[in-house]
Amino acid sequence: MTSHQSTQTMKPATAAKKLGVYLEATPAEFQEGVVTRAELNALQADPPQWLRDLRRDGPHPRPVVAQKLGVSIAGLARGGVTEALTTEQIEALKQEQPEWLQKERATQAEVRKEAARLKQRDAERATEGS
Repeated sequence: MTSHQSTQTMKPATAAKKLGVYLEATPAEFQEGVVTRAELNALQADPPQWLRDLRRDGPHPRPVVAQKLGVSIAGLARGGVTEALTTEQIEALKQEQPEWLQKERATQAEVRKEAARLKQRDAERATEGS
């Protein structure tokens, strides 16, 4: 019995998400085709100029914007940011420090602190149980 290796493909939206770029800003040929696992690996290993430019300048998808601002995606929405932002726009927000951004960063810091506390507590319980 021989097994045939099928080529794994993904939609452009999935590939863009894995590459950390905003799909609507990618070239038309990327948006209209399908991407194989090998093509995705090649894009990650040796990104073409358009991908390097998008990663550097944007527009960036919301998860990347949230990460660069140090807030959650929900925090972006609460702050009224629903669109993709360029690196320049993100830097301007960091400089302006609007009230919503300060509040969301503080909230995110509390969430991280609580997650670290729970991880420590679970580690201690695991040690006690052995």
